Amino acid sequence: MARSHIAAALAVACVGILVTFHLISQFGLPNVGFFHFRQSSPEATASPYQIPFGPTAFRPPDTEDNGSMYLLGTGKADITGPVVEINLMGYADPNQVGSGLRQRIYSRAFIVGDLDKKEERTLYLVLDTQSGDTAVRHGILEGLKELGPEYQVYGKSNVAVTGTHSHSGPGAWLNYLLPQITSKGFDEQSYRAIVDGALLSIRRAHEGLAPGFLTVAETKIHDANINRSLYAYLANPEEERAKYQHDVDKTMKMLRFRRAEDGKDTGVLTWFPVHGTSMLGNNTLISGDNKGVAAMLFERDMQSSREGTEDFVAGFSQANVGDTSPNVLGAYCEDGSGEKCNFQDSTCGKGNKMCHGRGPLFRKKDQGASSCLEIGRRQYVGAKALYLSMATNNVPINGPVRSFHTYRDFSNMTVQHPNGSLVSTCPAALGYSFAAGTTDGPGAFDFKQNNPGSPNANPVWSVVRNFLREPSESQVACHAPKPILLDVGEIERPYLWTPNIVDIQVLRIGQLLIVVSPGEATTMAGRRWRERISHTASALALTSEGDDENPPIVVLGGPANSYTHYIATEEEYNIQRYEGASTLYGPHTLNAYISITTSLLPYLQTNSREEHPPPGPDPPIHTNVSYNFNSKVRFDRPPFFKEFGQVLRDTKAAYHRGDTVSATFVGANPRNNLRLEGTFAAVEHLSHGSWKRVRDDTDWDLIYRWRRTSTILGTSEVELEWEVGQDDRVEGGLYRFRYFGDRKPFGGGEIEAFEGVSGVFRIE
Repeated sequence: MARSHIAAALAVACVGILVTFHLISQFGLPNVGFFHFRQSSPEATASPYQIPFGPTAFRPPDTEDNGSMYLLGTGKADITGPVVEINLMGYADPNQVGSGLRQRIYSRAFIVGDLDKKEERTLYLVLDTQSGDTAVRHGILEGLKELGPEYQVYGKSNVAVTGTHSHSGPGAWLNYLLPQITSKGFDEQSYRAIVDGALLSIRRAHEGLAPGFLTVAETKIHDANINRSLYAYLANPEEERAKYQHDVDKTMKMLRFRRAEDGKDTGVLTWFPVHGTSMLGNNTLISGDNKGVAAMLFERDMQSSREGTEDFVAGFSQANVGDTSPNVLGAYCEDGSGEKCNFQDSTCGKGNKMCHGRGPLFRKKDQGASSCLEIGRRQYVGAKALYLSMATNNVPINGPVRSFHTYRDFSNMTVQHPNGSLVSTCPAALGYSFAAGTTDGPGAFDFKQNNPGSPNANPVWSVVRNFLREPSESQVACHAPKPILLDVGEIERPYLWTPNIVDIQVLRIGQLLIVVSPGEATTMAGRRWRERISHTASALALTSEGDDENPPIVVLGGPANSYTHYIATEEEYNIQRYEGASTLYGPHTLNAYISITTSLLPYLQTNSREEHPPPGPDPPIHTNVSYNFNSKVRFDRPPFFKEFGQVLRDTKAAYHRGDTVSATFVGANPRNNLRLEGTFAAVEHLSHGSWKRVRDDTDWDLIYRWRRTSTILGTSEVELEWEVGQDDRVEGGLYRFRYFGDRKPFGGGEIEAFEGVSGVFRIE
């Protein structure tokens, strides 16, 4: 969440909880890190979208080297919710309201099952969303129950719902109040698009289940992420930092899914940490951000190759993403000075509003689109090189499929500190530096990062905080040195603001252990967590059962299942930059996660006496009680003497590569029909006497924009733009736009579909 939320919560304080929603949406709050913004120094050269796969030889599986055989399935489905009139989820800016679409977003499902024990399955979902969510996961689990007996093998224990942490998707689908504030509540259409699409991706993966093999490998990607909170990272012990070459993880791990029948690959699942904040906070077009780009490029390459199936699925999952940034040129003051931001607190002068991270192509004023494409391309290039290297360099996966999941109440949990003492977690709370945001998205007012102890901020914020809820002395002591701004874990009006009930989950596939994290672990927090899991698994001989000796391979995926903000190390927490201030359950949050997950690892042994740990307390589900202040579509009308789909401003007769083609149509509200698995826009090419579609909503370079021209009359316009590439992938010839719309009649009635077609134009 971020900057905007604070103002909102503050405004709320002055009027009352219900009015809060309204005030907050009017005045906004700080744009913070679990949502975000930015801009950016030296400029990189753009590279082509894709590199050809080349003459990689198709080979059937080598049954002697492929490890255990599993039941494997991959599936993908559209989850694009309302692309207009709904706040985007990520930067927590109430003014960042959707105005169109750059790229559809998806759910990607990966199923691994035991061939002999059908109840032993894992289901890992990668959603192009800001995070997993309690209500979304609940909806998916309830939907699985309705799909029939064969889907009952998927449940709380083995279903992981992760988000790519894109800050460019529709919002208003989360379970708790705080992230609902800037999105004006909970929107059923936005929520159902995610849940229903996730279920469709699961069905496709399940229906395609077939015996196959898994292999894993890793590589380094050096140019796609940096540490945006280096001052806090350097607070970690020097001897610990000396074990690592970089201040962020540069390693991408890949799990390859290969079908046994014909040796074709059906999917890959990767883990690499980089924030989904390439698209800036002033962007209002829906997309999957840089990981959506990477997945699109990889899937298209594989689907047209001999090695991959036609429905190949590439999942680009997050890892320990907390303090990473795609703005790889660093943070600079956008005040004309050209200087770097202050190292300690990321300010420029007396404030932080002008401090922004810079992406590789920041000089292009396109709301971050060029930088986003480039960071996505860099992940894709690294993943592709890794995939090709797996022909000769990989580790086969061997062993059983197991999983566990439990809920734990983090509001008051006692765990053992690494020094041997007993320490406790606290009810959730956010610090003053939460409102400062990050260099990816600076906050509002006079908040700043690196603000422990007595907060250096206007005293009015203490008054506002106390109006909402004054934290008790014990709460203040528990969270110290965090100065509490929002005591969110103890505010229950009108319903809970943030979770105190936390998901704990680990999936095991042979020697691969997937730690499913509900929060954004920082670089060092993730390293410690993985290391402790690996050490404990080795001590238990967890992945070396029988005659097999397979050292554990540990990955961390998230934010998943819920959204618990950040997980910083104790040393980083004490600095109280954004990540530490957003670590909800106090300085021992990371210790609690590590302690619980390691203690439950024996449940992953094949000889475990009990299949699952106690389920723990269920979290509340707010889908039926959440407020929604987003207005519904009343009706659509064309302007006088016009028709729906009619061209208002047509294309020119001819364009060259590198140009942008555009046309404007009489439109209707796209919330009338989300056109899931379909498209709002298309480019058609005249080939051999017939029109063939060559671009649609899945393409990064085709943009759909919608604009309301009169609320009273119900009129609107749609503009289609095609950014014609400068390479030779675009053939010369004749083209045209086709627009697909749906109108809601005045006075009710059935929603009616219509189309519009532009004039013909030539690409020369």
